[in-house]
Amino acid sequence: MISLLGPYAGFILLSYGAAALAAFGLTLWVVLEHRRLKSTLAALEARGLTRRSARAAARLASDVPLETRA
Repeated sequence: MISLLGPYAGFILLSYGAAALAAFGLTLWVVLEHRRLKSTLAALEARGLTRRSARAAARLASDVPLETRA
C-alpha cells in the first residue's frame, strides 16, 4: 500500500498524521474550554451574578402589561 504512494510516501503519511493530530488537538482544546467556561458561568450564577441578556429580558417582560402578554 505504501509503495502505491510513490517516493513521497513518508512525507504524505507524515502530513496526514500531522493534520489528524492538529484536528484532534483543536477539538480537544475546544471541548475542554467549553467545560471550563460552563463551570465558570455556573459558579458566577451561583454567586448571584446573571447575564446581561437575562436581566434585559426580565426587565422587558416586567414592562409589558399583563393583557398584552401571550
